[in-house]
Amino acid sequence: MELLLLFKLCLVLLLLFMIFNLGRAWYVMVKGKKTAPMSQFLGRRVIFALFIMALLVFASLSGLINPNPRPY
Repeated sequence: MELLLLFKLCLVLLLLFMIFNLGRAWYVMVKGKKTAPMSQFLGRRVIFALFIMALLVFASLSGLINPNPRPY
C-alpha cells in the first residue's frame, strides 16, 4: 500500500513539473526574454511525459496498478 501511495505521489509531482515547464515556456514566449530558449522548457515537458508513460506501463506490467476493465 505504501508503494502505491509513493508511486501516485511521484506521478503527481511529475505532472506538476510538466505544467510548471509549460508555464515557463509560455512566459518566455510572451515576454520575449532570452534567459533560456522556449524549446528547452517544451523539451523537458516532452521528456517528462515520456517518462510518465513509461512508469505507467511498467507499473501496469508489474501489477502495481490495475487498469479498469469496464470503463463505462
